[in-house]
Amino acid sequence: MAEITWQDFEKIEIRAGIILAAEPNTGAKKPAYKLKIDFGPLGIKYSSAQITGLYSEKDLIGKQIVAVVNFPPKQVASVKSECLVLGVLDKQGIVLLRPERKVENGGRIA
Repeated sequence: MAEITWQDFEKIEIRAGIILAAEPNTGAKKPAYKLKIDFGPLGIKYSSAQITGLYSEKDLIGKQIVAVVNFPPKQVASVKSECLVLGVLDKQGIVLLRPERKVENGGRIA
């Protein structure tokens, strides 16, 4: 595991957002969804997320998640992925990280 400094960590913008829409990212090499996420004052961002193992498109809509929002955009098939949705790699698949109660969209993870 690589060590980072507190200054490195403070550069990472991890924010809460709510998933507004989810659809298959059909051009992705690995199964993924194209997500439309509302980050409140930060606006709407899109992400390609490999979370198809445990979540259906219908299940994702309305879920509040956490994501890194200050990576440079990355092209994933036809999707310009503007944020990285966070989850835990588990033997059952990727489990989304979520606030334990509803918080303001765009709220920064501390």
